[in-house]
Amino acid sequence: MAESSTAPSAGRPSGAGTSHARVEHRISVPDDVRMVELLGLRDEVLRAIEDGFTTVDVHVRGNEFRLAGPAGDVALVTRLIDELIEVASAGTALTPDVVRRSVAMLTSAGSSARPADVLTFNILSGRGRTIRPKTAGQKEYVDAIDRHTVTFGIGPAGTGKTYLAMAKAVQALQDRTVNRIVLTRPAVEAGERLGFLPGTLADKIDPYLRPLYDALHDMVDPESIPRLMEAGTVEVAPLAYMRGRTLNDSFIILDEAQNTSVEQMKMFLTRLGFGSKVVVTGDVTQVDLPSGTTSGLRVVEQILAGVDDVEFCRLSSADVVRHRLVSDIIDAYARWDRS
Repeated sequence: MAESSTAPSAGRPSGAGTSHARVEHRISVPDDVRMVELLGLRDEVLRAIEDGFTTVDVHVRGNEFRLAGPAGDVALVTRLIDELIEVASAGTALTPDVVRRSVAMLTSAGSSARPADVLTFNILSGRGRTIRPKTAGQKEYVDAIDRHTVTFGIGPAGTGKTYLAMAKAVQALQDRTVNRIVLTRPAVEAGERLGFLPGTLADKIDPYLRPLYDALHDMVDPESIPRLMEAGTVEVAPLAYMRGRTLNDSFIILDEAQNTSVEQMKMFLTRLGFGSKVVVTGDVTQVDLPSGTTSGLRVVEQILAGVDDVEFCRLSSADVVRHRLVSDIIDAYARWDRS
């Protein structure tokens, strides 16, 4: 961890005990951390730190950060740099996005999450990449999947609900804690319209399941997927195919669960067999069911309130990992819905 020293600015009172007093602070970076990693390409990481705390002057000389500004903000920047040093030491590349997410965790009211704990937590490694949570909410979601038999991940698009659940499923298969992965989602428009689509039944259903295939291809060697599916180790099927089954020793993911009816949700949850784990994901603001049909996802928390080993995780726009504008769009629509 960095060594640091503090001194009041010249000609100004230190104002100890107040967060607005202007102070100076120095952070010495350990020799085993390269400054180029902390500063980023063309100093992009340094600029992101400055953008996150505009009240603090940040200067770099050699292997030392020199901070000057209000005491409270300087303390936050000191924590941020300490966290970034730990993240870099763990082998995680620092980017402006990593800095922005770290700032959000450190400044979020009521949050106790440490950026280093979140951003260095490896879920799955393979195919030249490592899948990790990127926000405190995502880390809580992943932890909930580990601790509970049934986990609901509810939140807007882009929060990683399905992708992280898929990573946990592949991890469980690799660790041999389950024997197979079952991926399912409702084909809400597959009723009368399905008959007008060309091809076989599989061809007609495939577009509804394509997002699950895409995520799977990111985590498993594409050449092995047909073999795994032929052996039944990985199954991707519409929700209707789950009826009447008992799924033992399986990691089961129900995606787009906002498009299940109350009856379909009950049917799916009662497929749970011995040695299995279930993750249900959905966005209650994007229901595509016919008018008058109640979404099973909207009422399931009321129904299962108090049931042991069932956890509900709510992700928000703060957990969106797509383009930053997506968070603003989600918040704008939420304000419009409330108006």
